Amino acid sequence: MSATIRVGIGGWVYEPWRETFYPPGLPAAQALRYASTRLDAIEVNGTFYSTQRPSTFAAWRDQTPEGFVFALKAPRFATHRRVLADAGESIGAFVASGIGELGDKLGPILWQFAPSKRFDAAEIEAFVRLLPREAHGRPLRHALEPRHDCFRCPEYVELARRLGVATVFTDSDEHPSFADPSGDFVYARLMRTQSAEPQGLPPRLFPALAACARHWRDGGEPAGLPRVLPPLPAGPPRDVFLFFIAGAKERAPAAAMALRRCLAAAQGEPPASPQVA
Repeated sequence: MSATIRVGIGGWVYEPWRETFYPPGLPAAQALRYASTRLDAIEVNGTFYSTQRPSTFAAWRDQTPEGFVFALKAPRFATHRRVLADAGESIGAFVASGIGELGDKLGPILWQFAPSKRFDAAEIEAFVRLLPREAHGRPLRHALEPRHDCFRCPEYVELARRLGVATVFTDSDEHPSFADPSGDFVYARLMRTQSAEPQGLPPRLFPALAACARHWRDGGEPAGLPRVLPPLPAGPPRDVFLFFIAGAKERAPAAAMALRRCLAAAQGEPPASPQVA
């Protein structure tokens, strides 16, 4: 299959979206169905805080159209601990909790470390080797999100590349921000939306974002982004996941939809409007 670019938001329940995204009077039970027909993906934060049931994953699957995917934020019980190498039991419980019920709609798994977790090559390697490569007969893709600035070093990037895990590009001034690809897909969390902008960002920025996404998809590394190491030679195509997460969160859906329109315009076609199954 050809590489794809998916644009989404974090979650689908946020009260201000009643004013900026959802139609008036839309029942809360229909929020996911509505959001999934206007976006390509959603990053689920609830899995970070508590264990979900298999029936919950199945319900999410059934409420969303074909081609839609969920990125799952892995539980803090696995990522926010003193010794990451001891996380095996928590990782196993998460994978066994029913994530396979998502079927083809299971996207990457995000492993966000605690801000206090410093880079230790042996510990990170031991942790990554605990991550299963498949579940329920389906391959799993993992993305690490360091939150301590000491990860912004050649030793970490080289280790992540050797282990074959993606590193999140966190576009923020508050967290480590570097865009060195380290896996076979790109995962970006965009945190600069602005309340004063109806589309979340000045319109002039969306073509540049779209070009950046296409560059990643086509196996390259966009110029002008913060990085640790020099760019690699162009490689094979990659799937790209872009999530508008923080900043002015009430504008995240508008920003995601604007970027989807910009990507579609570059292809000379309207953005897809999938039908709900």
